[in-house]
Amino acid sequence: MLTKYWKQFKSGTDIRGVASEGVPGQEISLTDENIEKMAAGFVLWLEAFTQKDASALTVAVGHDSRISADRIQAAVTRSLTGAGVRVLDCGLASTPSMFMTTVDLGCDGSIQITASHHPFNRNGLKFFTRSGGLDAPDIEQILLHAQEGGRPLPGSGTVEKVDYMARYCANLREKIKSGVNAADYEHPLAGFKIVVDAGNGAGGFYARDVLAPLGADTDGSQFLEPDGTFPNHIPNPENEAAMQSVCAATVAAKADMGVIFDTDVDRGGAVDTKGDEINRNRLVAIASAIALEDNPGGTIVTDSITSSGLKTYIEKTLGGKHHRFKRGYKNVINEAIRLNETGVNCPLAIETSGHAALRENYFLDDGAYLVTKIIIKMARLRAQGKTLESLLLPLAEPAEAAELRFPILEENFRECGNRIISDLEAYAKQQTGWQIAPDNREGIRISFGKENGNGWFLLRLSVHDPLMPLNVESDTPGGNRLIAEQLYGFLRTCSGLDISPLKKFIG
Repeated sequence: MLTKYWKQFKSGTDIRGVASEGVPGQEISLTDENIEKMAAGFVLWLEAFTQKDASALTVAVGHDSRISADRIQAAVTRSLTGAGVRVLDCGLASTPSMFMTTVDLGCDGSIQITASHHPFNRNGLKFFTRSGGLDAPDIEQILLHAQEGGRPLPGSGTVEKVDYMARYCANLREKIKSGVNAADYEHPLAGFKIVVDAGNGAGGFYARDVLAPLGADTDGSQFLEPDGTFPNHIPNPENEAAMQSVCAATVAAKADMGVIFDTDVDRGGAVDTKGDEINRNRLVAIASAIALEDNPGGTIVTDSITSSGLKTYIEKTLGGKHHRFKRGYKNVINEAIRLNETGVNCPLAIETSGHAALRENYFLDDGAYLVTKIIIKMARLRAQGKTLESLLLPLAEPAEAAELRFPILEENFRECGNRIISDLEAYAKQQTGWQIAPDNREGIRISFGKENGNGWFLLRLSVHDPLMPLNVESDTPGGNRLIAEQLYGFLRTCSGLDISPLKKFIG
């Protein structure tokens, strides 16, 4: 089993830790020594996975814009080459592009140095093979190797600099050319103005190397230069300040569309010409409409907190099927893969955070690929005299939406959280007007009629942390408070949970 020290690095399907000074009270945990041990652990894991000796392995390594990237890449490379691995140094790169090196370059594995949208002083490692990103048990095995000091046999590997991002961008350009199929095939985006906000992460390439060569006007784009201190806003499509910034930039530029990426570009969001967000439920709706065009009646897998209006949109407007699953982008992707393996036509797995994985693209969560598909759709709609906004007109959106997070006070937080959910389910069955969702696959989701809230709540365990998030939505102003008051009647009887956020919410 992992000790508490090594367990701290496991963040779902990633490794993360403190990599730079600058935040009081946070000591560097991703030391060179620890990084070298983790990289060696990946080599051992990869040897077992591929049935190859390390000297026969090729591993691509890239990084986002974080200030600790160069130091960590040097430590990773030392460890890999010390085991005889051939290393392809991809430099500044997006996370999805690093997976694609296993497809286009035939790499046995790849490592992306990133901590997604987390603060500047943190960093981490993401691992890929041709089968996709590693799962949580794989990460645990890598950390076990590191904990136990496991090392592959010594070797003498090599390092080659590779500009794979140029090939990745060329692939996206070709996707847009063939998808739009304009009269001017080489410049299908001529006449379009698109603003890109990279948040000083790795996504600046999209304006420079994808859109501009296709004829798009990208004037008004912002924060394209990589800067690992993130001086302007957090690179995160879920962050309110980040979305306000790109919305304002889109309106100021009089653009047809705005685009925003997180730090490593595995997530993306969009903005319409009026400056309204195409994010969360709206992003899921647009992506679903695109995915179901060639997959009539197909199944869309989402996370558990999507709105009731989205379910109606997918099933009634688009004619598809909506399959709610657990939070966590890897959970959603794995469920979509599982459904396809059982014969279910499932072309899309998407989380409201912006992680979107299309079957046509290896079920890879790729923000740039998603945005590319949306841009193609926008161009096709314009040729028909329509807009992206017209696609969303049937989508009913809630009047109110809120998320509260309750700290779990007991040491065994999973046991506590599961007990509360089980007790709440039994309680709900006894309440008039409480309807337990029949398709619930995480926590417990309860719906309420017009007389007692006209909406729903979902209470669940956090994927990683000792927290119970509560999502509440209502189609009626004031409905959220009414729903929360009814839930409070139960939660005030529970031990082990800090419900002060709920008390504050209901006043």
